[in-house]
This record gives sequence, structure tokens and C-alpha cells, in this order.
Amino acid sequence: MRALVQRVTEARVDIDGTAVGQIGPGALILICAMQGDTKAQADKLAAKIAKLRIFKDDEGRMNRSLLDMGGGALIVSQFTLAADTSRGNRPGFSAAAPPAEGEALYTYFTQQVAAQGIQTANGRFGADMQVSLTNDGPVTIWMDTDA
Repeated sequence: MRALVQRVTEARVDIDGTAVGQIGPGALILICAMQGDTKAQADKLAAKIAKLRIFKDDEGRMNRSLLDMGGGALIVSQFTLAADTSRGNRPGFSAAAPPAEGEALYTYFTQQVAAQGIQTANGRFGADMQVSLTNDGPVTIWMDTDA
């Protein structure tokens, strides 16, 4: 699985002009299931993100996690994280999991983040979404379960 984690002061996802998910301080997590990904990888990534120390402590150092600071997670499916740009000018997305598998892993991942004790909100798999955020820092972390 691939994730792009952004530390935010707020984030929101809209579909057809209506907010379907929003959070205050926390993390916007753009997530992509890749071909061959498993629930075990989703478990590992959810636990890692919950404990990822990207939030400031009292001394201004990135030393606190979502769990430590009680932040929320807005989780949005983002198959374009699977983009292959190595050839030509049009990205290829064949490395992404097929839609049914991708949706199942996205749903499972969201449940696993919530099971870590984090308040979650999410977008809608496959929908045309407008995502807005205030990136805090900015802090943006790329994560891949293969790495």
C-alpha cells in the first residue's frame, strides 16, 4: 500500500458541494492499494501511521504521534498514487489494485486506523472528490509498505 500523510490543522473532503468528511488538527491520509496488497500490509501501515511522530511537542520538535496528540485522520482513497511516469507523458495506473480489491483494502485500512483509537473521517471510494486542507509545517510524508 502507498500513503501520502500530511500534517494538517484542518482538512475536508466534499462530493457534489457537500462535506462528507472533515477533521481539525491531525493527518490527511491519501491511500492507494496496489496489486497484491494484503490486509497484513494494511494493518502494518495503519499502526505505523498512528505512531508516526510528526507532530510538535512542547519544545517544537516532531516528537508526538496522532495517538499522543489526539488528532483525527481524514482518509481519502487516491489510486493516482500508483502512477507510473517512467515512460511517455501520460501516467499509467496498472500497478493499482483492481477497484473491488482497492475498495475492500481502503475500507479495511480505515477500520484499522480507527481501531488504533484515532477518530477517522473519510471520502468515498471512486467518487470525484474535492479535498481541501491546511498543511501544517508543511509536513508531508510518503510511505510505502514495500519499503
